[in-house]
Amino acid sequence: MNETRSTRCDQSAQSRRLPGRKLTLLASVATIAGAVLLAGPGAYFEHGTTPLITTARAAEQASDASHEGPRGFADIVQKVKGAVMSVRVRMKGATPSLSSNDQEQFSVPRGSPFDRFFRQFGFPNSRNGHPMQRFTMAQGAAFFISPDGYAVTNNHVVENAQSIEVATNDGKTYTAKVIGTDAKSDLALIKVEGGSGNFPYVKFADHTPRIGDWVIAVGNPYGLAGTVTAGIVSANGRDIGTGPYDDFIQIDAPINKGNSGGPAFDENGNVVGVTTAIYSPSGGSIGIGFAIPADTVKSVVDQIKEHGSVTRGWMGVQIQTVTPEIADSLGLKEAGGALVAEPEPNGPAAKAGITSGDVIQSVNGEAVKNSGDLARKVAALKPGSEAKFKIFHNGSEKTVSVNIASMPSQTVAHNERTNTNPENSAPLGLTIAPANSVPGKGDQGVVVTEVKPDGPAAERGVHAGDVILDVSGKSVNNPSDVRQALSDAKSAGRHDVLMRIKSGNNTHYVALPVATG
Repeated sequence: MNETRSTRCDQSAQSRRLPGRKLTLLASVATIAGAVLLAGPGAYFEHGTTPLITTARAAEQASDASHEGPRGFADIVQKVKGAVMSVRVRMKGATPSLSSNDQEQFSVPRGSPFDRFFRQFGFPNSRNGHPMQRFTMAQGAAFFISPDGYAVTNNHVVENAQSIEVATNDGKTYTAKVIGTDAKSDLALIKVEGGSGNFPYVKFADHTPRIGDWVIAVGNPYGLAGTVTAGIVSANGRDIGTGPYDDFIQIDAPINKGNSGGPAFDENGNVVGVTTAIYSPSGGSIGIGFAIPADTVKSVVDQIKEHGSVTRGWMGVQIQTVTPEIADSLGLKEAGGALVAEPEPNGPAAKAGITSGDVIQSVNGEAVKNSGDLARKVAALKPGSEAKFKIFHNGSEKTVSVNIASMPSQTVAHNERTNTNPENSAPLGLTIAPANSVPGKGDQGVVVTEVKPDGPAAERGVHAGDVILDVSGKSVNNPSDVRQALSDAKSAGRHDVLMRIKSGNNTHYVALPVATG
């Protein structure tokens, strides 16, 4: 049975697990699709060959011509194709960002007939009888953004590169070096060395494409350099779970392995996005591709070019999206905004008075849709600036000012799981005990010692070892506190109760149905 996958569209990236999806890089296998000519209403085929169009239909087509999109893209392609190049990256040794079946491995088993053959001729496992270093090759695409050789591609195309070689549309080959990368947006700026300093280049669009607009992708799928495909913008603002700032343009222009880092153009030949991933059950294109929007690319590239790295705004909060269940438990009329699970100690948000349980509804007057939207808005703020946040706090709205800081280096927190003997039973499919009775869990809250697999808590992602810090905004230190909070919520007519839970070093909220208690 095929597994549906969300796939990076180059030849080399690490598999990343998503709910019901798999993110991996694509390998190069040549596939050629033929063109199909469609005859519309009013046309028929004579002897199964030439389509003949009625006079009435021809007149109708002529009158509608001014309202249709371009019948062909040859002029646009002629204008932009020279700025797009294929990229070949050589990486030394085992590369953690690659899955083994996506690499071009230049090695064979020791002692095999092939090994003896390579030893004799000195390629590639040995030279004069001495073992050689193992190398991995990856392919992608890039495009010039200035005549002096600066070009854009994906971070996952060039990360861990020992050397980079590019081939331009006129058949010339150059070396390139990495100027800087940004893993969070999956973008990289490279500089092509040599040449006349007069490379053909393209410009970024100054607008966001509309759903339904034409889009033309140019890249290096399966190593077939200069491949052009066309389609439309299927959606904007897609979050596919690859990072905290996901905001992809979804396009149906066919893109495949090796397209990563290639540009997607509008009808005027301006870059609206950089292709980076596809959603696929088989590894090939099914018409669901994703591109990084041009405004994101411009911001990241400008910072890399000027500073060598990317600086993002930071307010210091752990956040999550407000679901309908969470909205109900907080008394909000509708779901929306970002719920603060935990402000960082001494962080900008904490200093401004933002606390756990607050819902951030807008930033500088712009509504916050969800946690991802807030993350992108804050990241775009300039460190050192002041921003206005409208929050829902203890049942009422207020506005606070936050001094935005520069995002620090962050570490990944791992959830801890603990198995202890159950002490007290609580509703919702949980067994809990005071935190101070379980070694290593501190003095605050109650520890979840057991979760029934078929209970509501398990369905909402609660695990053994989690610490419940408060229920409905009230601190809990023993099972009776939890039961009382559930009873109070039920008496108040709430359908759900909001629990603040600490998992390892992370804190988040979970809404559980009170009726189960």
